[in-house]
Amino acid sequence: MEPTTASVGGVQYRGRLTQGGWIRGKVPAGTRSVTLGGTPLSLAPDGSFFAAFDRDAPASLSLAVTAADGFSLSTALAVAPRSWRIESVNVAKRPGKLPDAEFKARRAAELARIGAARARSSGATGWLQTMAWPAAGRISGEFGAQRIYRGEPGAYHAGIDLAAPQGAEIRAPADGVVTLAARDAPFTLEGHLLILDHGMGLTSAFLHCSDLVVQEGDTVVQGQLIAHVGMTGRATGPHLHWALTWQGRRLDPRLFAAPAR
Repeated sequence: MEPTTASVGGVQYRGRLTQGGWIRGKVPAGTRSVTLGGTPLSLAPDGSFFAAFDRDAPASLSLAVTAADGFSLSTALAVAPRSWRIESVNVAKRPGKLPDAEFKARRAAELARIGAARARSSGATGWLQTMAWPAAGRISGEFGAQRIYRGEPGAYHAGIDLAAPQGAEIRAPADGVVTLAARDAPFTLEGHLLILDHGMGLTSAFLHCSDLVVQEGDTVVQGQLIAHVGMTGRATGPHLHWALTWQGRRLDPRLFAAPAR
């Protein structure tokens, strides 16, 4: 899908306006506020903004701008639907293993760290960049893919898997700041997990790493070595699971990275 470019009432924007996609734009000087679907957007000093569309985003979202004089303008953005890889299987969904108290406590702490890392605002400007693929290798797991177990939907795949050998390099897809680095104690599911804040609420997560080269608080640039591929956590073989989020919305890395695969 090629990016769409448009200008409405002095608001310029460009993006892939589809489920899992993104939009970057710029508002006139003095603009008081911008919202997308009711969600307030942060504005850079020059009036630039970023937003993105969840995997299950509705077909239309209102982009509303309030000017310096209080005048408000809104326009409906058409968000193109997508056909996800849905597999129906004639087996019942297996109940998860009942976790013990120790696992529950550990997992709660991990989820709290992940939430805090994704909520942190570092001022990074990687959100302005076209992302690079963080690792070489074929795509072995598609974003949005989902199984239906006798009519009961399972969780969809919230990132993209890149098949790569153990120890292969993982490089920063865009500039950012490390907000979480599970270097010494791997997480129960994600293993050695690394999260980068790219600014404006956009974050990358890299799961199942064998080791991490950077640590929390480090500033990284696009293309910098940050980790190596592994199979730590809940993984059946070495690969990189790369996930992108924006304000809790799950995004498709294919729509951010170039060249297209």
